[in-house]
Amino acid sequence: MTGRALGAEVEVFLAGLARTASPATVDAYRRDLAALVAFLEAEAIDDWSALDAALLRRFLGSERMRGQAPRSLARRRAAISGFARHLVQAGRLRHNPVPLVRTPRQPRHLPRPLDVDQLARFLDTPHDGSPLARRDQAMLELFYSSGLRLAELAALDLGDLQPQRVRVLGKGGKPRQVPVGRRARQALDAWRAVRVQLADRDTPALFVGVRGARLGHRAIQKRLAELARARGLAEHLHPHRLRHSFASHLLESSQDLRAVQELLGHADLATTQVYTRLDWQHLAASYDAAHPRARRRSDDGGKPS
Repeated sequence: MTGRALGAEVEVFLAGLARTASPATVDAYRRDLAALVAFLEAEAIDDWSALDAALLRRFLGSERMRGQAPRSLARRRAAISGFARHLVQAGRLRHNPVPLVRTPRQPRHLPRPLDVDQLARFLDTPHDGSPLARRDQAMLELFYSSGLRLAELAALDLGDLQPQRVRVLGKGGKPRQVPVGRRARQALDAWRAVRVQLADRDTPALFVGVRGARLGHRAIQKRLAELARARGLAEHLHPHRLRHSFASHLLESSQDLRAVQELLGHADLATTQVYTRLDWQHLAASYDAAHPRARRRSDDGGKPS
């Protein structure tokens, strides 16, 4: 197998991945696997059957020496794991060696949620009522109302909207339905009323640009940053920060961790716990007040027997 054949097998895997994953995920996996192919070629390895745990440790070690951050190394490992499963199914590899390689420890750098009142003032800032302004307002309200990921919002079609909820396709192609709040529904109605001025009637994308094509990830990120500056928000704004604010504000009000987990589309509850930076003191106070084995009995004066 030549170096070109190594890359060809990667393209077969990516073509299958593209049927369920977002374009951003496919592009990230392509970069990660291209780095692995380059490493193998430098090592004069031209057959995927040589992929084992020792080789992967050397690859990730070399990537660390090149200055790759722990988050990037973890993503490289995840991409290789998915590709290795493909190789096993294709009969080119006996087993997936990635589980034998430790995941790089990642720092917990999470975006700080915006203040509730600050975010409300930002969202309530009047706009000029133009089609683009209505579109931007609808995106802002939907991000914060429903806690969507950037890829989820960008992929929305008109048919995904229902009277009080929206259907999204999350990570790994996992579908879920998320409520849409009153203010977000109003903003979406205002946008859909003028959307035809930018898009043809047979264009499925919910959010389109000035040329009528689906709005891309970079364009959405750029618009949010521009809106933050134009409306006087003193902090950088990006889609993930709105999602984080959604989760934190909802958890602060409801204290329902399981509900927030479902709304965010997290497979693991621990992800939600880290993501929302739980106020453990508040939860401990709620536990002391509610749990039958934690409450002090009023008839004993709180004294031990």
